[in-house]
Amino acid sequence: MSQQVVTLYGLTRLVADLIVSHEGTQNVWVTAELSDVNRRGHIYMELIEKNAAGQAVAKARAVIWANVAPQIIGKFERGTGQRFESGIKLMVKASVSMHPLYGMSLVITDINPEFTMGDLVRRRREILMKLQAEGILEDNRKLEWRVPSLRIAVVSAPGAAGYGDFVHQLYSAGFRFKTQLFPAVMQGDRTVPTVLEALEAIESELENWDGVVVIRGGGATSDLAAFESYDLAARIACFPLPVIVGIGHERDVTVLDYVANMRVKTPTAAAEWLIQRAGEQLDRLKGMAQRLHITVSDKVAGQREQLSYYQASLPLVATTYLSRKKSQLERAMASVGNLSARRIAPGLQRLDGLAQRLQMLSAGAISRQRAALDSRESLLNALSPQATLKRGYSITVVDGVALKSAKDVRPGMTILTCLKDGEIKSITVE
Repeated sequence: MSQQVVTLYGLTRLVADLIVSHEGTQNVWVTAELSDVNRRGHIYMELIEKNAAGQAVAKARAVIWANVAPQIIGKFERGTGQRFESGIKLMVKASVSMHPLYGMSLVITDINPEFTMGDLVRRRREILMKLQAEGILEDNRKLEWRVPSLRIAVVSAPGAAGYGDFVHQLYSAGFRFKTQLFPAVMQGDRTVPTVLEALEAIESELENWDGVVVIRGGGATSDLAAFESYDLAARIACFPLPVIVGIGHERDVTVLDYVANMRVKTPTAAAEWLIQRAGEQLDRLKGMAQRLHITVSDKVAGQREQLSYYQASLPLVATTYLSRKKSQLERAMASVGNLSARRIAPGLQRLDGLAQRLQMLSAGAISRQRAALDSRESLLNALSPQATLKRGYSITVVDGVALKSAKDVRPGMTILTCLKDGEIKSITVE
């Protein structure tokens, strides 16, 4: 071959030498938006530039070396009053560096703290101020979750790892959750319209769901720019069901986090929150059922005791009353002995009728009390654990105490599963 052949290393070294020797690539002030900050002694990041439509038109890796990082970052945070984090727009002094193995990056040596917050943060602030002026900023945050909250509509990308993690975590908890995926694109230009379409579909069958989860797995922070949307924030703020947002990492924040009912770090954290809430709701229901059982039992016992008292005392009261009336009548007969039997006989007949009515009233009162007692006893039986077993459920017991969570089970533990027709004893293994 007539042309000169060089190695890849030789070519990259040549490029590096050309870059370093060019005056326009060294100690240049550059404006860009900050993304994906990673602090590992040295501070690594990504600098991006967007066009008017919010699309990235340029990206570059950058680094602040550990020996100057405290000075540079401290200067920025003291001058701006905010943390050095993704989403802000910077003006930095940087030099282009070319490494044969790791490629091109920018080495930052200074920062201008007078350069204001980036477009992303300013736009977020403007969106929040507009929502507040419209009076809808906190509407979704004020919504109460239904009891129980087991029917969850999910807005996510089909096949996304975050969605898979969410479903796996949710269904491994032992509760009867019902979920359905309403697919949407979770990054890029189609994010806003597809998420809005998914929310519209959920609202069309509102009675089928207790809440909504909008989740997205990992990825670059710059990919979250699509969620900095007024239309999307306003839709979630006004949504008639509580919304959980988990679309980034712990360090990531979007405008949706300020309007949603609940903000979590990851899809898995969203599932954990729902599981914890379901457990708390179940415990409250069990407590209510137990208190109701005790109250009805006490009421039934009191009514039985009162009924027994009535049964014992009514004959004595009737006998005493009749005896008193008869004595009065006999005294009257003795004092008016000259009266004819024809005038006395009606009084005796009325006395007999009174005795019969008194017996009928006593029997009716006892019958009503017994019917009320039977009704309360039926309610008590319907709420009892035995009724639960008859409906096809089971109760797992350890040492006489009902097992509430799978986390309480340890290897080698003996558990007793109670069914309607018997019991099953098991020993847990790893």
